Amino acid sequence: MTTLGLLDGRPLPRTALDHRLAALRNGPRATALPQPGSSEDRQLTRWVAQVLLTEALCEAVAAERRLPVAPDGPARLDQQAAVELGSITAAAFEGNPAVRAVYAAVTADVEPAPADIAHYRTMTTRPPAERWHLALPDGELEADPDTLPTALAEALRTAPPGTWVTAGPWKAALLTVTTPPEPPDPAPALRDASRRAAFVRWLDHARARRLTLVEGLEHPGDPAQPDNHHRH
Repeated sequence: MTTLGLLDGRPLPRTALDHRLAALRNGPRATALPQPGSSEDRQLTRWVAQVLLTEALCEAVAAERRLPVAPDGPARLDQQAAVELGSITAAAFEGNPAVRAVYAAVTADVEPAPADIAHYRTMTTRPPAERWHLALPDGELEADPDTLPTALAEALRTAPPGTWVTAGPWKAALLTVTTPPEPPDPAPALRDASRRAAFVRWLDHARARRLTLVEGLEHPGDPAQPDNHHRH
């Protein structure tokens, strides 16, 4: 088999696949890869082929749109981003600047819906919980005031800082009160997630229209070994 697949009807040679597999076999994680000839090895070959086809597609799109493709080094996605993109697209994104350039162009105008932001805030925003630093007869303690005996908490609230109070069998002094910072604005994180979802949809559509895979490479799976190779 000398052809990896077709891009807009143009054959893509298998040479690039052989070179990429050889680089993996000779790389620092070679011992983690499946044995040549095994079913897992065939799955790895299909997976790498899909990464290469994704890269070739995005290189063609970048050229068509005259996108600036910076010859920078590999990118690194966090775990959530990699999961949302899927391991094939994540590997192509991390390793190929043309994929990143197309991603930026395709998703430039994507914004989360205001209703999504509002819903996220409703689900995640909680009143900031105070933490009290207390002095006790036998030492010091960090505590949520809601977990203290009610009578002791009420006495501490009305006493000057550092003043010993007694409520029933309890004695304590409130030294300091800290309040956690407000949670970050969810809009940037939601925008990133929306952009990744939009890119996956765009890429699925572009693959269906422009790529033809050779027999045996249609179902790449999602093997763990290459995922371990490209992500740190």
